[in-house]
Amino acid sequence: MKYETPEFVHRKGVVLSHELVPYDSALTFNAGVVRRKADYVMLFRNDYGFCRKDFDDFYAGISDNTTPKTNLGAAFSPDGVNWRVGEKPVFSLSGKGISRAYDPRITKLEDGHFGVCFAVEGSAGVRGGVAVTQDFENFEVKSISLPENRNMVLFSEKIGGEYVRLERPFLASGRNHSIWLSRSPDLIHWGRSEQVLDARELPYANLKIGPGAPPVKTPRGWLALIHAVETQEKPFDAWSRDWTSCYYAGVMLLDPDDPAKIIALADKPLLVPETEYELSGFRGGVIFPGGLIAEPDGTAKIYYGAADTVECLAEAKINDLIEFCLSNNIINNGGFK
Repeated sequence: MKYETPEFVHRKGVVLSHELVPYDSALTFNAGVVRRKADYVMLFRNDYGFCRKDFDDFYAGISDNTTPKTNLGAAFSPDGVNWRVGEKPVFSLSGKGISRAYDPRITKLEDGHFGVCFAVEGSAGVRGGVAVTQDFENFEVKSISLPENRNMVLFSEKIGGEYVRLERPFLASGRNHSIWLSRSPDLIHWGRSEQVLDARELPYANLKIGPGAPPVKTPRGWLALIHAVETQEKPFDAWSRDWTSCYYAGVMLLDPDDPAKIIALADKPLLVPETEYELSGFRGGVIFPGGLIAEPDGTAKIYYGAADTVECLAEAKINDLIEFCLSNNIINNGGFK
């Protein structure tokens, strides 16, 4: 690969795998994480009902079981590193053309509730959902978008009196998927949408991009993780033998008052698939960020799904992330805004 993870990013390894889940589980990944007063909470995607052998049998022509069942599980931690999984799944959707919900992201809102964004898959395609919870046991679904949309993340504060989210709609024309921003007075009705970043404007993406973790407010603006996809010539070590998509984590800085405006965007990835647990699995070569926690000591905890198989943690200093954006800023190098 032509990119490398910068030295100021420190991997802490796998923090959640299916072996830690006390119910049916094959893959645990793409989690959202939030810090409460006394602990950390993780909502993770739990795929179950299939295994690697099902894919081997599929390629041998003796099985067609390659579609998982999915629910969301909850895990709890005193330090954000060591996790205990709850006894049962906490969230799932079905019925009325909906088959499953997955890829949760969590934002602590100003009113004390936690906003949860998730993808919804069904007969009409993929849609984005928004729910709220106080206890991570009871969830109120506020809205589900029109298809096609996913990768939604909520900002932690209202901006201009409105809720704001980043999202990644699919364009029917088949153009590369891009990051957009929408606003809402109530988490139900969404509009006034603006494009934030086109996938074709990012040097390390040739297929698609999307929001990663919910943005974190800093003195320099909103710090936002993204994911970016670049196709490779050689397939990765994956259950799907023709998997050639490499997923990177990237980072950008958004205007504090108008987050549709990019202040700085690094021209290279923040996290590159390099370890065995990132390069090999259900879909090898995938880093998918879903959680960013700013600690009081200036450390950033970065949670990401690896190879669509396990959930991992990396750490960096918030100031280093900001400096990485500013010193490698594509906007100052003939960029687009």
